[in-house]
Amino acid sequence: MADALKIGIAGLGTVGASLVRIIQQKSNELAVTCGRPITITAVSARDKARDRGIDLSAVNWFDRPEDLAEKGDIDVFVELMGGAEGAANTSVRAALHRGLHVVTANKALLAYHGVELATIAEEKGALLNFEAAVAGGIPVIKALRESLTGNAVSRIYGIMNGTCNYILTKMEKEGLSFAECLKEAQRLGYAEADPAFDIEGNDTAHKLSILTTLAFGNKIAADDIYLEGITNISIEDIHAAAELGYRIKLLGVAQRTDTGIEQRVHPTMVPVDSVIAQVDGVTNAVAIESDVLGELLMVGPGAGGNATASSVLGDIADIAKSQPGAQRVPVLGHPAKALEPYRKAQMQSHEGGYFIRLTVLDRTGVFASVATRMAENNISLESIVQRSKQHLAPSHHQTIILVTHATMEESVRKAVASIKSEGYLFGEPQVIRIERPKEDG
Repeated sequence: MADALKIGIAGLGTVGASLVRIIQQKSNELAVTCGRPITITAVSARDKARDRGIDLSAVNWFDRPEDLAEKGDIDVFVELMGGAEGAANTSVRAALHRGLHVVTANKALLAYHGVELATIAEEKGALLNFEAAVAGGIPVIKALRESLTGNAVSRIYGIMNGTCNYILTKMEKEGLSFAECLKEAQRLGYAEADPAFDIEGNDTAHKLSILTTLAFGNKIAADDIYLEGITNISIEDIHAAAELGYRIKLLGVAQRTDTGIEQRVHPTMVPVDSVIAQVDGVTNAVAIESDVLGELLMVGPGAGGNATASSVLGDIADIAKSQPGAQRVPVLGHPAKALEPYRKAQMQSHEGGYFIRLTVLDRTGVFASVATRMAENNISLESIVQRSKQHLAPSHHQTIILVTHATMEESVRKAVASIKSEGYLFGEPQVIRIERPKEDG
C-alpha cells in the first residue's frame, strides 16, 4: 500500500471537528477505498484547551494556520476557518506556493480570490478542491468540473442557503411572520446572531459566482450580481403565492444570453408542483440545464458539520487516489489563464413574469389607474385581483395583486415607479419574479 496521505487541518469548529472524527473512525475503510491511509498529522485552531470531543493527542498543534501551511509535515492543507481575507487567505496562498494540495469549504475566499488561487495551484501542479464551498453535501462542483464535460450549460439555478429556505418554509407551513421564523432559526442554530449575510442573499451570491465560472468559463464576478434578500417577504406574500399555485424560494440564477451572462439572487415564485418547490427546510437544491443532458437537479443537505465534512473528505479522497504527474482537472473547470472576462448581460425579458402586490387607498379609479400604468409600459397581465379582506389591509385600504406575462424588468420598474408617483399607494410595492422550470413546460 502507498504511503499515508498526511493531512493538516486549519479550523476545528463544527466542520473541522466532524472531519477529524470521521477520518479517525473510518481510517481502515478509507485506506482500502483510497488505496492509501489518510492520516491527520497537524491541526491549527484558536483555542488549544477547548474540548471538541475528539482525540488530538497524537497530532502536532500549530497556533497559527500560516505556520501549519508553511512548516507542517503535511501533503494536504485543509482550510475550514472561513472569511475572504486574513488567516484563511494567507495560509491557503502559503500552502499552494509550497506546492501542497489544498481543500477548502470557504466560498467567500473563492468568490474574491478564486482565480488567483487557481492560477497558483495550476502553476505549482497542486490540486485545489472546494466541493464543500457550495451546497454542502451536494456534489455540484464535481458535476460541473468533471461529469458534464461535453455539455454546454445554458442555465444554473437553485436554493443555496439553508437559513433562508428554513425561514420561508416555516412561514408557509406555520403561518408565522418573517421575524418570528428568523428568531426560531437562530434558536436552532440555523441562523447566526447577525443573520444579515444569509438573509440579504450574500451567501447565495458567493456560491452562485463560483458556479457561474464553472458553468460558463468566465472570471469570477461576485460583486456583479443582482441581489435581493428575503427580509421584505411578508406572510401576505406567502398566502398570495399559495393561492396562485406558487411557493416562494430564494434562488440564485445564472444564465448565458446573447449579450453576456446574467447573475441574480432574489426571492422567486416557483410552481407548487415543481420539484424545486418541494425542497423544504435547510435542504439545498441545484439545477443545471445543458444541451446534451437536459436538466439535472441535485438535492441534499446544504450545511451542517457532517454534510460539509463529507464533501471535504470526498475532496481529500480524490487527492489520495490521484496519481503524481497525472493530468489535473483545472481548478475552475477551465485553465485559470484561459478564463474569459465577465461580460454582464443586458436586461432580458423574464420568461416567468412577475408577481406585484400593491396596497392602495380604497377610492374610485385606483384599479383602472393601475391597469393603465401597466398598459403604458407594454406589460400584458395574466391576472389582476382586487381585495379588501381585513387580514390583508386596513379597511380604508385595498390590496391589488397583479401577475404579468413575460416582460422586461425595466418595464416593470417603470410601471411601479409611475404608480408610486400617483399618490394612492400605501407603503412599498412588492415585486417578485416568477420562474417556471423547464420541467413544468
